[in-house]
Amino acid sequence: MTLFLTLLLAHIIGDFWFQPDSWVVDKQRHKHKSRRLYIHILIHAALLAVFLGFNVAYWVGFAVIVVSHYLIDLAKLYAENSKHALYYFLVDQALHIAILGAVAHQYVPFSFLWADVVSTSNLLFATALAFVIFVPAVLIRMLIAQWRPETKDKQPGALFKDEESLIRAGRFIGILERLFVFLFIVIDHWEAVGFLLAAKSIFRFGDLRQGKDRKLTEYVLIGTLLSFGIAILIAIVYLQLATTLK
Repeated sequence: MTLFLTLLLAHIIGDFWFQPDSWVVDKQRHKHKSRRLYIHILIHAALLAVFLGFNVAYWVGFAVIVVSHYLIDLAKLYAENSKHALYYFLVDQALHIAILGAVAHQYVPFSFLWADVVSTSNLLFATALAFVIFVPAVLIRMLIAQWRPETKDKQPGALFKDEESLIRAGRFIGILERLFVFLFIVIDHWEAVGFLLAAKSIFRFGDLRQGKDRKLTEYVLIGTLLSFGIAILIAIVYLQLATTLK
């Protein structure tokens, strides 16, 4: 469990935190010729080395993870299409996690360099926190892409900046709300989750009253419910695993 959580945390940070959307677009456009693809793999390798404490005893597992990550990403780039982006994303992540699980299974017991500083329970909490912050944003964006409202303004200049600002603000709000939901459930304050959901609903009430913004409001509502639901699910799974570790 300790090694798997270590590898999973490194994977989440490398695949979601240190991989901006511009890199994903560049990889999709240039595929094996994309420099971003190789920078992405190097980042994963560096994170693995750090998280494994530069322990040469795990060099085989390290090599398997890095090489398989490259091959899986490359296969996804050539196979995926925008119509089934969610399917390819889920298969891609499932394969990565399966490789991590297989590697972790081969190293028992696991000698953890940072054991004096980070316990398994703390590592589980950090992994759950990283998961709830970074992963749902990508998943939700793919799930609701078909309902994204189109802008009616034909002036690309100013509107593009407004749209980008809205996207960044929306992501930040999503991160905060998932983080709050997760922490409220972990400390056993479910009523605070209801208060948070009600507060956001009231905030969007003005948009709901205006017919021209109805589609945007419904789009935001779907995203909000998915965000809350995923955060609740992650918190419940975390609590179950944390109880098991005690």
